[in-house]
Order: sequence, then C-alpha cells, then structure tokens
Amino acid sequence: MVAVNRDRGGVERVSNPSTGLQVGVSVALLVIDLLTLAWLLYGFGIYGWADGFRGGGGNAPEAPKFAWRAMWFLAGGVAVTGGGLLALRWPIPGMVQLFTLGGGAVLFACLAASSR
Repeated sequence: MVAVNRDRGGVERVSNPSTGLQVGVSVALLVIDLLTLAWLLYGFGIYGWADGFRGGGGNAPEAPKFAWRAMWFLAGGVAVTGGGLLALRWPIPGMVQLFTLGGGAVLFACLAASSR
C-alpha cells in the first residue's frame, strides 16, 4: 500500500523510502553483520583451540557451548532487526538481515552439532 499525497499543483508525492536509501542501509548493515560473524567465528576458533589444550580428564569442551550461544545471539538479531525492518516495510534491508544473520545462525547451529 502506497500513500499518495497531492499538493496544490497536482504533483503526486509518494511517502515510502527510496530504493537507494534502502540499498545504502543494506550495505551498512551487511558490513556490520559480516564483522559480527567474523568476530563470533574467531571466538569459536579460540574456544576450540583452548579445548585442544584442556584435553581429557572429564573436561567438557567449551566450543559447542559458545556455538550455541552465538546461534541464539544471531537468531535474536534476525528476529529483531530483520523482522523489525520488514515490519517497517523496508524489504531490501530486512531480507539482507534475514539472509546474513539467519545464515550465520544456521552455520553456528551446524558447528555446535558437529563438535559435540
């Protein structure tokens, strides 16, 4: 649904955001998302590296726990940012958030399941 306002000169003005603005917001959010994913993958790698030194002795590995926490963090980000942007009728940045953060959540769910 597009709201159209007519002013005195008969010019129609549409009150939805421009596609260029949505693409700009999408690129900015994509950079933030990729940095977040890289930071979480680095953390997972550090936990996995530390688990290699802790070895046996009844110590449970910490890397799968970190991967589950990262998965829930990203799933929450998908719900808040992706769902919020779609609710505000910004489909381009909303879908970028859903694909990027949702893909990251699936990645960490697979990492957590495979490292148990």
